[in-house]
Amino acid sequence: MFGTESSLSMFLNTLTPKFYVALTGTSSLISGLILIFEWWYFRKYGTSFIEQVSVSHLRPLLGGVDSSSPTNSNTSNGEADSNRQSVSECKVWRNPLNLFRGAEYNRYTWVTGREPLTYYDMNLSAQDHQTFFTCDSDHLRPADAIMQKAWRERNPQARISAAHEALELEDLSLSSSCSCATAYILLAEEEATTIMEAERLFKQALKAGEGCYRRSQQLQHHGTQYEAQHRRDTNVLVYIKRRLAMCSRKLGRTREAVKMMRDLMKEFPLLSMFNIHENLLESLLELQNYADVQAVLAKYDDISLPKSATICYTAALLKARAVSDKFSPEAASRRGLSTAEMNAVEAIHRAVEFNPHVPKYLLEMKSLILPPEHILKRGDSEAIAYAFFHLQHWKRVEGALNLLHCTWEGTFRMIPYPLEKGHLFYPYPICTETADRELLPTVFHEVSVYPKKELPFFILFTAGLCSFTAMLALLTHQFPELMGVFAKAFLSTLFAPLNFIMEKVESILPSSLWHQLTRI
Repeated sequence: MFGTESSLSMFLNTLTPKFYVALTGTSSLISGLILIFEWWYFRKYGTSFIEQVSVSHLRPLLGGVDSSSPTNSNTSNGEADSNRQSVSECKVWRNPLNLFRGAEYNRYTWVTGREPLTYYDMNLSAQDHQTFFTCDSDHLRPADAIMQKAWRERNPQARISAAHEALELEDLSLSSSCSCATAYILLAEEEATTIMEAERLFKQALKAGEGCYRRSQQLQHHGTQYEAQHRRDTNVLVYIKRRLAMCSRKLGRTREAVKMMRDLMKEFPLLSMFNIHENLLESLLELQNYADVQAVLAKYDDISLPKSATICYTAALLKARAVSDKFSPEAASRRGLSTAEMNAVEAIHRAVEFNPHVPKYLLEMKSLILPPEHILKRGDSEAIAYAFFHLQHWKRVEGALNLLHCTWEGTFRMIPYPLEKGHLFYPYPICTETADRELLPTVFHEVSVYPKKELPFFILFTAGLCSFTAMLALLTHQFPELMGVFAKAFLSTLFAPLNFIMEKVESILPSSLWHQLTRI
């Protein structure tokens, strides 16, 4: 045992201060590199790399997951039921106010060199177009077959060329079919570089689409094939009329746009998938026709309908409008809130609970980008789409943004934490961040996350380790002799239990056997 102690003592005595400086400096460098990587991975993917590797690879090897256990099976069944609401809330919806690709999105790309739409977003749009504008019988006509392939084409120039080819075939055949209308739709959306040009093409599409709709309406009961064609023709006609109304709104003919939207909603009351009422609300707010806005809200702000940021925040804006011009935080704190002020604050809290990302855009605490073609309700994508079109309406109401600024953060004091349940709505879904990262261009936009994620343990651990080792390296460099004494004392204390065990083993085993073991 004396030989072991003497060898350890000799080893500690041979360590110079330079060794301790190199050791602590290297440890600090390695932990710093790990910290930088962990922070970058957390900012990009929202999780810790070390934790993800541990859960995905190490935990199954250590037996942390037992799929055959009946307890886990029952738990998974319960979790499936509880997660159904979350899955339904994370459904991606078509943005009812989506911009025109050629006249707006592409112009942004030409000016800035940035792509405002993600591949995932454009792929969803391609699926929507195939659903709305094609049917199983399209292969029977050459022009229809060309447009069916065009909607599946990824290359924009190939889609535009296919649309022109379909129109040429229609001209040669001296007849009109739905392919003619859908070809004009594609050209208006993607080739037109101005809203006026897009409107002209949509008017040509309307002329062809109305003829197709009247013919298929007469034949819809003759079989499933004709019924599918009529459903497709209905979607085409509604889409064209809605986009024409949006063209009128963008060109300043707001009253004309409102009339077109109202007529469209009366003609096709069951087609709620386009959410035309949200286009109508925005146009009515532009006209400052708040009585009609309230009438639309009374019809669509119903518990049985899927809520949206447009509905919740427009309702809050109307109630804030009644009190915002005279609202003062100091006066309210002295005398308390009146009934009208309380209603306005409750409406703001309700809206913020539904989508907590919107206030920062309305208050211009976060920069806006072009809205995507699809949105996730209660997510950052929906907040961008709402604020992009409705910020001007909040600014027009005197004091509305001031009231929002003073009251919106109070919402979070009423919501239980952690978010096991909501206050007025279902608990905020945990899947919004992942979907928003697919919908939004994260290259130049930082996705808003709610609730704010706490830093993972390993980031905090590596930050502490890096700071501690860097401090040791600095102290060792400044006071080498003193730190050398401390290091030797620390190592001696660290090896003290081992020395104690070795003494006990030596006292139990015979000296001859112990001598042979030490030689081995």
